Amino acid sequence: MNDYIQLMIDWIEENLTNEFSLEGLAGYMGYSPYYCSFKFHQATGISIRRYILLRRLYLSTEDLANNRKIIDIAFDYNYSSQEAYSRTFKTVFGISPKEFQLNQMPVQSFAKLTIHHGEDGCRMNISRETEVEQLKNRKRELFDHDVLNILNGQVMYEEFKDKKLMGDSDYVPFNEAMCVNATTTSIFDHVFIQTRAAGHNESEENYSDKVIKPLNNLFKKNYNYIVLWFGEDMFCQMNLLTILAYLEQSQYKGRVFYNSFREDEFKVNQTELTLGNYYSVYEEVLVNHMKPTNKLLPVMYQAIELFLEMQTENNAVIKYISKNKHLPTSELLKRLFEVFPTIGYGDSQYLELIDKIK
Repeated sequence: MNDYIQLMIDWIEENLTNEFSLEGLAGYMGYSPYYCSFKFHQATGISIRRYILLRRLYLSTEDLANNRKIIDIAFDYNYSSQEAYSRTFKTVFGISPKEFQLNQMPVQSFAKLTIHHGEDGCRMNISRETEVEQLKNRKRELFDHDVLNILNGQVMYEEFKDKKLMGDSDYVPFNEAMCVNATTTSIFDHVFIQTRAAGHNESEENYSDKVIKPLNNLFKKNYNYIVLWFGEDMFCQMNLLTILAYLEQSQYKGRVFYNSFREDEFKVNQTELTLGNYYSVYEEVLVNHMKPTNKLLPVMYQAIELFLEMQTENNAVIKYISKNKHLPTSELLKRLFEVFPTIGYGDSQYLELIDKIK
């Protein structure tokens, strides 16, 4: 069945710029349109039409970055008009194609699906050292001792620190999963620690040792620059939002740079951020589970949409687990990582959901 689904994906990819026909796909595969549609959704957790929409929009961002005319891009990807393309683009990314073209902001990647790739399919395929060296050539001041790099997780922190990838600057990890469990309006204070520790079923002491103490340089030293290294998936983006909200809460006055990257391809997109609205977004989204009222980077806008969907009882991940609960847990975990790369959950988050459903 996996080979069958991959054949469908390959056919869709070859026809992305043509008008999609479910009947055409069904004729190619030799099955009914309903069967193709059902099996695709069952295996990938997304409908065929949604997959095509997201792939077309993601590929169109490269055309926008190359300053092609928006009307030409719209027709290339089979939209009836520039207006129809712009409406759909804004619904997914939170900004218009023109705004994206002018500002070149990071978006969440939506790569071609590969069903059950090998063990190393989601590993970095470019060395961090090579990419960081390219960053150094563009912005050398971010490698000095008045810079703090905040990295998403202990593993990334240890690699950056041990290899001194960012030169003489300081490094701290953010070892959290802000996309799950309750949080508080005040960030990193005692109530925050109590609430987050309880959510993770840890003692306050253990939580502080793991999350708060490693951030000590952020709390006690002054830096002219802070560089945030967070992936583009929902897990990382909710962590990023928390750090940005804390910087506003603590009235940080220096410059902030966000280095966005995809977990399976360490290609960095660097953006300088302006603080001002992230704390209110943190309150709206992570505290109250409401849609944000401020404009955001497209990659964060997309992640928030996913986060809010994951708060619903019958979200796509729950549905997928329910349909595949007959599988061994190890196989189900593997599939969840492959099918939902934009969510970014780790083993513990998925295992908790699997245990609830099985």
